[in-house]
Amino acid sequence: MKLTTTTNVSVDGVMQGLGGPEEDRRDGFERGGWALPLFDEGVEALLGQVYQRADAFLFGRRTYEVFAASWGVVEEMANTPIGRALNKQRKYVASSTLSDPRWADTTVLSGDVAAAVRELKAEPGGELQVHGSLSLVRWLFDNQLVDEIALLTYPVVVGQGMRLFPTTGPDTALELVDSRATANGVTFQVYRPSGCPQYATAVPTPNLT
Repeated sequence: MKLTTTTNVSVDGVMQGLGGPEEDRRDGFERGGWALPLFDEGVEALLGQVYQRADAFLFGRRTYEVFAASWGVVEEMANTPIGRALNKQRKYVASSTLSDPRWADTTVLSGDVAAAVRELKAEPGGELQVHGSLSLVRWLFDNQLVDEIALLTYPVVVGQGMRLFPTTGPDTALELVDSRATANGVTFQVYRPSGCPQYATAVPTPNLT
């Protein structure tokens, strides 16, 4: 399986608290709910297609608990294409503290997570998908375990909150695989990591004549 990440972000890279004002108030975040007003039928259709491709899901603990309490138990959510995919396929949680997962078909990865993820990636199949899970996505990216990065970028500058990539981190070139846009201006891009980026070695001299 290839490991893919799917992340909803603002134009300035924020992914915290997209769903509502009380979803995630860590570090004094007060601008939650920025994505829902722009979540249109196009975004819903795109995400439905993405989730249907999954052969398994990998979560960080926080995202897993949010999803389990919503997609896992709320009937109207569980009966959508996204909910059906989540409830049907295997789920894995990278956590050293979760001991009693209550969502069916869930396995906790608490030891050598990198080795466990490599074993999952070595299995035949389509995609091992990661949704949300900020800390996990950063860790997977740092450890070169990500095969594709899908970004749904919403046309809003949040100006506060945790961002997908930290201020400093590894540098990676990305190859664009797919690009679309919805009626509300949400863009969907899929990138494939392609090694180290190229940097200019000299500043061109302007022609003043």
